[in-house]
Amino acid sequence: MRKHRIFLSSVQKEMEPERLAVSSLITTDPFLSEHLNPVLFDKEPVSGRKASKPYLNCLDSCQVYLLLMNKEYGQLHGSLSATHYEYRHAQKRSMPSLIFVKGRDDSLREKETKDFFREIKADGYTYKRFDDRLDLRIEVRRSLIRILDKEFGITPTKDESKSGIDTLEATSPFETTQTEVAWNQLDHNFAKEWLTKIGDIPETQTQKSNILNLLRTRGLMWREQDLGEYHALAAGILFLGKNPSAIFPQCRILADAYRGTTPDPNPSDQQTISNPAPKAVQSIVDFVNRNTRHPPRIVGLNRVVLDEYPEEAVREAIVNAVAHRNYEDRSRTIIVEVFFDRVVISSPGPPPPPLTLAKLRRGKYRPCSRNPVLAQSLALLNLMEQRGSGFSRMKSTMLDHGLDAPEFDMADDYFQVVLPGPGDDLNRLRLPAGTDVALVPPSVEDQLNKRQKKMVELLVNGEELTSRMCEGIFGITRDTASRDFKKLISSEIATKIGSGRSTRYVLKVKS
Repeated sequence: MRKHRIFLSSVQKEMEPERLAVSSLITTDPFLSEHLNPVLFDKEPVSGRKASKPYLNCLDSCQVYLLLMNKEYGQLHGSLSATHYEYRHAQKRSMPSLIFVKGRDDSLREKETKDFFREIKADGYTYKRFDDRLDLRIEVRRSLIRILDKEFGITPTKDESKSGIDTLEATSPFETTQTEVAWNQLDHNFAKEWLTKIGDIPETQTQKSNILNLLRTRGLMWREQDLGEYHALAAGILFLGKNPSAIFPQCRILADAYRGTTPDPNPSDQQTISNPAPKAVQSIVDFVNRNTRHPPRIVGLNRVVLDEYPEEAVREAIVNAVAHRNYEDRSRTIIVEVFFDRVVISSPGPPPPPLTLAKLRRGKYRPCSRNPVLAQSLALLNLMEQRGSGFSRMKSTMLDHGLDAPEFDMADDYFQVVLPGPGDDLNRLRLPAGTDVALVPPSVEDQLNKRQKKMVELLVNGEELTSRMCEGIFGITRDTASRDFKKLISSEIATKIGSGRSTRYVLKVKS
């Protein structure tokens, strides 16, 4: 599906934080990001050819126009400011337009700005007022949903709508903190690799200005208009910084491995990790692998080495800790503890509202992020899932590995994920997918009731089951038997044969 481009217009120097807030909203909202691409243009030609008003050429490539206004009118380009030219060009093209004005006191605005307001009113527009960036994001989201519906016939699902609202309410202002960290203090190569991987630039694209502007659009950089220099936002330091903890000490991860089941003064291994988020995740996975057991198994003529914990579960747990922790708490860090019988990942702060421990334990929740820019940046690397299935996947992975489901808890205002280990019973570990002969993965078996498990046993033994047979064996009604068979079919355990009175169910043959 082709995304619609939305041109974000404003007096750049005055409204840089607000433009970045809108851009960040569009690129991280589960619904808006599917259908819109924000465009930030800073008076630079789109190509190497000179143009008197290159921003208008850029505007021509967009389908929606959004204007942010405050006190300043902007530098004149002839008789009007660039922002005013952009507005008139958008009206000439009959583009769907949204206008947002910061502040309530119009007396403080420049004379030309007041004249601009009068023109907007005369054109029949009712602009929305806002006081701060949170207020702006709420109004922009509501207006963009209305524009997508009215102009393009696109509407959010119930889940998309609720997830977007929840993320707005939970979002921490930390990510948008402006720093003085310059481009040369970030990991250039990784930034280029990431933008290439997610399809923002082709592999041959090396133009610095394009890379910086794309990182700015993604909510990782900001531009100082006086000097035209780019600096990292807090999210950019977490994701691309060479040593994020040098700027934000709370970004360290402390990892300890113990020989027993309780902490002791002399860990068998320790590591302090100060890498950017993607590398920090891999460092923790490596630490856990290094400090856990890897028993061998003989399968046929092959020797298979097992992991004590499934790597996918460890990775999911640490990614969630990095993406969703409370970074405004500068006194604490993420803590990873490897014990003989479990791995514990402790993340500062409770789950972002409206998430609760009860919802996470039930697996009934919509996705929500305290740090949506960082979460989305990691998701684009396929390191996490933004649809709220991460904890469910973690549970399935643990069960399929032969271990108990993860446990979620709060301790001293840390959100804790506990991955229970096999303890002394390494034989409970299951072989990797493709080598195990088990018919039903534990994650599927966990969803079956006792009666359905007994039905599976009969199928495995070669029985052909019918509704009447199950009514007699289990003392159930025909409707209950029908629901049981539907469950076994949806779980890809059974196959239906025949119809009417000759309907029977057999074990599904795995290809």
